[in-house]
Amino acid sequence: MTQLSVNVNKIALLRNSRGRNFPDLLAFSARFLDLGAAGITLHPRPDQRHALYDDVAPLQRLCAERGRELNVEGYPAADFLEVVKSARPAQCTLVPDMPRQLTSDHGWDIEKHAALLRPVIAELNDLGIRVSLFVDADYPALEWAREVGAARVELYTERFAESHGSEHGDTIFDMYLQASRRAQVLGLGVNAGHDLDLRNLARFLEIPGVLEVSIGHALVVECIELGMDKVLGRYLEICQP
Repeated sequence: MTQLSVNVNKIALLRNSRGRNFPDLLAFSARFLDLGAAGITLHPRPDQRHALYDDVAPLQRLCAERGRELNVEGYPAADFLEVVKSARPAQCTLVPDMPRQLTSDHGWDIEKHAALLRPVIAELNDLGIRVSLFVDADYPALEWAREVGAARVELYTERFAESHGSEHGDTIFDMYLQASRRAQVLGLGVNAGHDLDLRNLARFLEIPGVLEVSIGHALVVECIELGMDKVLGRYLEICQP
């Protein structure tokens, strides 16, 4: 069974566009949880153009009250880490985003950045925060994720999503399958996210052992088209057959 974590950044983006608390990020997150999501994902970026640092603590309280998990994603800059260490979410996913990056578009070269990652991960682990590292499926040195202390990796799935249904789809799928197997052999948990949606998720979850998928942009668009109840129900049917 795979856990579904709903990324609510796009809800936050709509809220920020009008300068007041509408739509209410906390209320929408609570509804996603009430509809069966296993957790909430939030990715506050340095410019806070959608998710805000101030969103993290209330969402952590909400998830804790419901017995669910908050996953906070971001680059391990000092201000981001201060927020994470204060809120203590269940999971922190570290991503190699540049400050003005539109969206996450590549994984870590963990070996190259080991000196940055190792002390950060150790500090988060000491606080009981599980750490996942955002990685490309063809990254050849997954053993470095264990070496720097991460418990999981999150496979960046844009290449899978782009190739789904194409003549190259099976080849790309196999790359993700092999990456997941390598990670699990190393004792790493496997998460996944980016451009997964109702059309391609079932195929991706033919990969055994995927613990969690975080889905936001597509899920929110699908909710606009079809309604929250129907969309969450369809995702849960795929994740928890």
